[in-house]
Amino acid sequence: MYTLEEIDHILTNFAKLRNIRREPANLYEPLDYMMSIGGKRIRPKLCLLTYNLMSDDFRNPIVFPAMALEVFHEFTLIHDDIMDRSDTRRGNPTVYKKWNENVAILSGDAMSILSYQYLAHAPEKVLPQALELFSATAMQVCEGQQYDMDFEEMPFITMEDYLGMIGLKTAVLLACSAKLGALIGGAAPEACDALYRFGYELGLAFQITDDYLDTFGNEKVFGKKIGGDITHNKKTWLLVEGIRRAAGEQKMQLEQFMQLGEEDREEKVEAVRNLYVELGVKEAAAAEILVYHRKALKALEEAGFDEENTLVLRQFAEEIIHREK
Repeated sequence: MYTLEEIDHILTNFAKLRNIRREPANLYEPLDYMMSIGGKRIRPKLCLLTYNLMSDDFRNPIVFPAMALEVFHEFTLIHDDIMDRSDTRRGNPTVYKKWNENVAILSGDAMSILSYQYLAHAPEKVLPQALELFSATAMQVCEGQQYDMDFEEMPFITMEDYLGMIGLKTAVLLACSAKLGALIGGAAPEACDALYRFGYELGLAFQITDDYLDTFGNEKVFGKKIGGDITHNKKTWLLVEGIRRAAGEQKMQLEQFMQLGEEDREEKVEAVRNLYVELGVKEAAAAEILVYHRKALKALEEAGFDEENTLVLRQFAEEIIHREK
């Protein structure tokens, strides 16, 4: 079994070797820029880790499809940053701020197409299943993003609504990553399905962690301004739970804080953070992350692999929930 460090090295080398700088420059430079400013590459790592349960032959038929997941993810981030009006990503200017919105939209579209070109390297015998899985997931991610935007206009949503939204926006892509690696590796259908559940539950834990860090993380480590979700009244786990818990004066305070605009950003972020602490939302979010982490590990056990072979996947899951960015 490869270690996480070795997996990361494989993906880093692939990214260095793939030259996507072409003409016209304004189309391709933003693609290269997004890949070069570096993410955690969580999705391709997960794909390679589940593949590695069956095989250690890391050539094009698995590395290209694994990186297809990363390219697709980066495409969604380019468009998300436009919709969220985010100025920075990983401590760097977002594509639409560095270039402009039109360039960002078109370059994002190109990244979406490039992800399918990478996926097409999957072995011929599983390519139809891989395309079906990837395409269904891509549509679900778009559905989740639409729900996310719709929810911004609603005064409140239920926790069921929230979990459904992040299940589509975030969790299905990690689930797809886990299943795609297993599928290409030749795992049995039951194992593929169990690993899909592993990725899905881990994706829920990942998104709640992201919500938590956007409010309580270290801005220098997190790579973007803390409190963006609070500023835009995004329906995060913390806000949904805060609305559920608040009553009386605290409920009135939360409603008043949510009326504050961008000009009162610092006051709003600080006030809502403090209220979350008072309501016990901060501690509850940390506990909820562990709930989904345990569910992910249970699904991993049901995949039928021995504990020694799944050790690196367990380590990967630990890093997901204990990250700082």
